[in-house]
Amino acid sequence: MRSPGGRGPLAVRPVAKNMAAPVYPAWVTRWVSGQWRQKKRPPAIRPTRPLVLANKVANRREEAGEATCITEMSVMMACWKQNDFNDAACAEEIRMFYDCVAKAEKERKNQNEDTLSPRGNLSSSKVNKLLKRFPQITRYV
Repeated sequence: MRSPGGRGPLAVRPVAKNMAAPVYPAWVTRWVSGQWRQKKRPPAIRPTRPLVLANKVANRREEAGEATCITEMSVMMACWKQNDFNDAACAEEIRMFYDCVAKAEKERKNQNEDTLSPRGNLSSSKVNKLLKRFPQITRYV
């Protein structure tokens, strides 16, 4: 679309010497006033899959928890090194290490299965068990 003067699409109409402001094409006025935004609507979002949870999640490897009994193990190994790996000389350190391991194993077994991991997430096996108990409704009767 050309201006009446034939100078191109962006040409400004000739202005009389007494006028203070130039006259711009109609599209510039609409663009500056924001009228062009009112006509455009955001695109409709159509999901590729239904927006429901699946009935199971992928099995992921469980992250290893924090190490326990490290100090007892290091004391036991230092004793072995000092006594040429003689178990009789380090019996007290060995007993302390085994007691710590037994205590940590007992605490791990006593943990409730429904508790969260240290990061606050459920394991994938626990999530699958819950999803199996409460399956998603995919169609309505």
